[in-house]
Order: sequence, then C-alpha cells, then structure tokens
Amino acid sequence: MANPVNNSSPIPVSGAWFPGDHPGCRKFADIGDLTLESGVVLPDVVIAYETYGVFNGANAVLVQHAMTGDSHVHGSAGEGHRTQGWWEDMVGPGMPIDTDRYFVVVPNALGGCQGTTGPSSSAPDGRPWGRRFPRLTTRDQVAAEVALTKQLGIDSWRLVIGPSMGGIRALEWAIIGPEQGIEVVGLAPLATTAVTSADQIAWIHAQLGAIRIDAGWHGGDYYHLPDGQGPHRGLGLARQIAHTTYRSEREFAERFGHNSQDGEDPLAGGRYAVQSYLDYHGDKLVRRFDANSYLVLNEAVLTHDLGRGRGGVKAALAQITARALVVTVDTDRLYLPSQSTRIAAGIPNAEPLKYIYSPYGHDGFLIEADQLGPLVGGFLDSL
Repeated sequence: MANPVNNSSPIPVSGAWFPGDHPGCRKFADIGDLTLESGVVLPDVVIAYETYGVFNGANAVLVQHAMTGDSHVHGSAGEGHRTQGWWEDMVGPGMPIDTDRYFVVVPNALGGCQGTTGPSSSAPDGRPWGRRFPRLTTRDQVAAEVALTKQLGIDSWRLVIGPSMGGIRALEWAIIGPEQGIEVVGLAPLATTAVTSADQIAWIHAQLGAIRIDAGWHGGDYYHLPDGQGPHRGLGLARQIAHTTYRSEREFAERFGHNSQDGEDPLAGGRYAVQSYLDYHGDKLVRRFDANSYLVLNEAVLTHDLGRGRGGVKAALAQITARALVVTVDTDRLYLPSQSTRIAAGIPNAEPLKYIYSPYGHDGFLIEADQLGPLVGGFLDSL
C-alpha cells in the first residue's frame, strides 16, 4: 500500500542548506541590497542558482521551480543535494529543454532555503533572520532574479518556464523583464494562475496555521534547537494538506480506496493506506525544507495578482508581448483548468490552451513528461 514513514534518522530542526554545507552544483551571486515592494531594504542578498549548458548569447532559458523545489533541476542526489533533480525528464542533454542546445538557469527563489537569502540565512547581526525576515511578494522574487540575470550578462530569455508557483513568477517575468530591459521571447506558465483565488488562499491559510501552532516553531526562532525539537510536526502537517491538493480524488480512490495500511487496523488506532501515504510525504519534506521558508514562500503566493496596479488581470495579460504556451492538467484541483484558460485567452500571442490528461492532478506537470515534453520541446524549437 502506501510507504511507511522513515523514522531511521533524527528529524533536523531545519532542512535548509547552510553556509559550510557542501555546495553541490550550486553557484552563488551576491546581488547586494534589494528594496522590496514594502519599502524594506533586504541587505546583502545572495541568490543560489544552477546552470546547465553553454551560453551563446541567444539561447538562455529560465526555469522557475515550484513551492518546495529548488535550483537542482537535473542531476543526482549526493553531497549538497538531498534529492535528485526535480525535472530530470524535462531538462538535460537530449531532453525537451535540451542542455546541449540551451543555456538553462535555475535560481532558488528569494525566501527559499537552499542557498538563496531567506529566513534561515544570517541577518547582519550574524543570527538567522527567523521571525525578523521581511514579508515578500512575487514581484520581489522576480526583482531579485532580474538582478541575477543582469549579473550573468543575459539580456534576453529565449524561454521563461515554470510550473505552479514557478508559473506565477514566470507570468510576472513576462511583464517585469521587458520593463527592466530584458526580453522574454517565449513564456510557458504551467498549471498556474494569474491571480491567487480565494480557494487557494484558504488552502494556504490552513497550512500556515499548522506551522504556527506547532510548539516547536517558537515564533520562527528555532534554529538554535537540537534536531527533533523544531517545527517538524507543523511543517509535516502543512505538507500533508498541500499534498492532498497536489493529487486528484480519482487517484486516491483508485490507489487507496478505503483500504487499511498493511499490518495496521484502523479500528484499533491504525491508519488507512492514504493516511500512511500522506504521513510519508510529510516526513520526507521536513528532512529537506525549512518551516520559515515554507511560510514566506506561501505568503508571497498570497500576494499574487498579476493585475495589481496594472488595471486588472485582463489588462495585465494584454501587456504580455511574449509568445506563450499555457498548459493545464485536466484533473488539477489546486490550479484549476479554468484559471489557465483565462491566461491563454488573455495573452495576445498565446497558443490555444494545451491539456495534460492525467489521473495525478496538479502533480501531472512532474509526472507526465511524455505529454508535457513534446509540447515544451516543440514550442521552444518554434521560437
């Protein structure tokens, strides 16, 4: 049935990457002070990123990761990387985003926990930012990536692509990039939305609450605690809530039904198979992620409204000059197909909306490479 929770090692107080840890494939860019939309100046910002392929001046592709992703889009797990690349079937030599042809840049989002400045990073006083880390918006995250882009000497992205939260940043890039003198030729927002809906805010609200009521969170100042005493219960529960939205009712019904977990009797306090499955994914996340980053990144998603200050969503989408490939998953119950329909209909130079047909729901963008790959590869070739 479902996977058992791995209790073989202590749960770290934070799954963040810290200076002194093995860098793995990461590179680091010091972009200096960043003035946020709130007016707060975030000092000494560092962006962790990975690159694949060779830059020839006109072949740069920007890949934006989803909520708990990072810059490690391709490659093995090992020193510096707890998991293998999250898009192995899409990015790499001979893959749809072919690193033999394109120079691929993947930054870890501002506020993240895998090398980019975030709550687990050191503040000017030498202590982790913790609860003092300022609130971010999606536009703040893109502003940091604009600074990275300029530092890398890139003035044109052949393609900006991202799923889920990455699609949110990709949409902002299509407007902010040209305003900052950086061309966006192609745009591919996948399984995403132009504005965070009330339903999505509600799901996020429950996740944030799960972390904040954990006694191990300590108001965000927990980095000094020993392993096993951090906010892992709250973070694990938040992940379980989120993961429910990442998959479909159809998959749960077909895969788990009303079956008990092997060797457990729900009538005697044991778990059903789907409960074991969610426990496994909660435990898996707390070993590689940071609770405060989970809060900061989700709070940034709450701010997402492409039309804010631009005359509304319709007017904002109409400003986008890039050619666009918009993709949705037919069973997605987090970012509904109707939200992608709105994006595809609103961008002047967008192709007709493309569907991935999958029993897996929102996570179809990770799983259905056999469908997504030809769409992305063909679109990239046409730019």
